[in-house]
Amino acid sequence: MLQVQQRGLKGDWRAILCALPLAACATQPSGLPTRTLTEQNLVDMLVGSCIQSTRNCDPAPSIQRVREALAKRKIFRTVSVDDLPDDGLVVAVQGIGGGGPWQYVIDRTKAQGLQEISNPEREVIQLFSAYTGKDVSALVRSEAAEATADALLLSAELGLPTLDADITGRAVPEVQQSIPWIAGISSVPTAIITPWGDQIIIRQAVDEYRVEDISRAIAVASGGSATITMTPMSGDELDRGVLPGLLSEAELFGRTVREAREGGADPVAALVAVAGGYKLFEGVVSSVEERGERGFNWVIADFAGVDEFAGRTYRIYVKNENIVGWIDGELDAMAPDYIYNLDPDTGGSTLGVGYGGYVVGEKVAIVGVKAPAPWRSARGIELIGPRHFGFDFDYTPIEDLPSRRGGE
Repeated sequence: MLQVQQRGLKGDWRAILCALPLAACATQPSGLPTRTLTEQNLVDMLVGSCIQSTRNCDPAPSIQRVREALAKRKIFRTVSVDDLPDDGLVVAVQGIGGGGPWQYVIDRTKAQGLQEISNPEREVIQLFSAYTGKDVSALVRSEAAEATADALLLSAELGLPTLDADITGRAVPEVQQSIPWIAGISSVPTAIITPWGDQIIIRQAVDEYRVEDISRAIAVASGGSATITMTPMSGDELDRGVLPGLLSEAELFGRTVREAREGGADPVAALVAVAGGYKLFEGVVSSVEERGERGFNWVIADFAGVDEFAGRTYRIYVKNENIVGWIDGELDAMAPDYIYNLDPDTGGSTLGVGYGGYVVGEKVAIVGVKAPAPWRSARGIELIGPRHFGFDFDYTPIEDLPSRRGGE
């Protein structure tokens, strides 16, 4: 279904070239100038993507998947937004969770012996391409965290580059919370594959909230997960539909904390410097309230301060991702600005548990970073600002909140 043009490789020559050194075996993206990623580039990128995610995230499984793909001679490439032609087609692939899944569906499918499909990401792209009748030029990461590896691996498997960009710049709890929707770019048609291979197309939706409702409901009814395509865009829409350079930023974040550790420096301080952010707090998780409902994971986590924050407290409200933070009961940071929860020793994301979860006794450094301009627009604040989550206060930029860092 998905056709990939290969430059200079036809017929049996493909098998001959694949017997030669690694670079000769690479499927070439159709005329696009690309950057080939090394293993270290990829490891740094996956560590940094977890940092970007604004929730707990363990990069180890993603790193292992990428290393296994490299051992199988898969080639990972990125392409700049500026180098994609106007008539090129970009699409994101996203796993969508379903907290509070229908247990009777899980029990019945197990009793039926239904087998989960091995590669829903590939199948959902094939379904999208078959429905639209269009070839895909590049894949774009749907959000930070594990979706980075998903995009890189799927691109490598299909012989496509991954766009050095992102449609969210972070992880987000809801499908409609994206830069394309801020720009008025629809996510339909949307292809959906369930774990057992059911195929669904959302041809038309009233708005992006309904895309979220429908796809989330399918995930809840499918044991808690589904795989979807999001926001097909042409090359000439990318200047308003994506945040450019986000894979490069992820790589920078990962490299920064790695090199700081190797040099005996504070990795969190190094990250704050390169991200232009603020260290908001450091402490230990003292209590956690958590519930899963309607496809989401809600968490209230409290922290007791250590070192320069000794005697102080912090609280974070989570809907899958960190949304609002308070220090000593005063507002300290809020979406759309980014709230990173980091391991003070490594500078990487804390591991936690589940989506957005924390573990009592876990050490956490909390870092705040300004969101980019699209998120701070009126539409962006409407989508992911505090009032969207039911709070009765307006968004205040992180740099304007006097409670943070004692009024600095």
